[in-house]
Amino acid sequence: MSADPVDTETAHSARIYDYILGGKDHYPADREAGDAMAREWPALPVHMRANRNFMNRAVRYLAEEAGIRQFLDVGSGIPTSPNIHEIAQSVAPGARVVYVDNDPLVLALSQGRLSGTAQGRTAYVEADMREPATVLDSPAFRETLDLGEPVALAVIAIVHFMLDEHDAVGIVRRLLEPLPAGSYLAMSIGTAEFAPDEVGRVAREYAARGMPMRLRTRSEAEEFFTGLDLVEPGIVQVHKWRPDGTGTEAIRDEDIAMYGAVARKPG
Repeated sequence: MSADPVDTETAHSARIYDYILGGKDHYPADREAGDAMAREWPALPVHMRANRNFMNRAVRYLAEEAGIRQFLDVGSGIPTSPNIHEIAQSVAPGARVVYVDNDPLVLALSQGRLSGTAQGRTAYVEADMREPATVLDSPAFRETLDLGEPVALAVIAIVHFMLDEHDAVGIVRRLLEPLPAGSYLAMSIGTAEFAPDEVGRVAREYAARGMPMRLRTRSEAEEFFTGLDLVEPGIVQVHKWRPDGTGTEAIRDEDIAMYGAVARKPG
């Protein structure tokens, strides 16, 4: 386990997300930040719930319809039920999931919350996705996932914290590279195209707390999927990706600042 202490005095993106989603793993700095952001854009909780629901639908699609039995969740954040392994293993009890994050609190919480079915496996890798080799070379990755079989790579609500110098597109491609044909990429990608003023103010609140953002246009979002076969309906706002009718709140397009898509690696 990491010896790094949890910095409770500084707001953290994963804990802000947890707070706004109604979780309990956050500190006063995170609550202050989340409240400030929601004042700037009252739709922020709607947006965050829609992103989480997109991830859940994408995982269920991958497990039920695409037959995927292995998942790599990079930038997993604080475990919130239902998590990827719970959804995947409810469809296929033998499903295997590797979670990746670099926050000490996420690591600590994951130790007790990521136990899955007896038939399946879950593992946690403490690594920074900006260094893909630390993920791909980790024993937990190598021992949990069989690279002879397809893997679904999930990169949910994280690349907007990666600036141009981080080369987010290149990092996602390097993570996909060792995965065999028939693997999938599921992503949600932050954008300011639908509520530029409000989302811009939220981004400034993040930046003021040391978390600068790089929000992307639709054409920039497309770059992540070059060479992959997009699953219908392609790249859309997350609430429009295969809605299943379970959502109870009416969602306006201007309340959502995230594109979502799922795509298959051909071969």
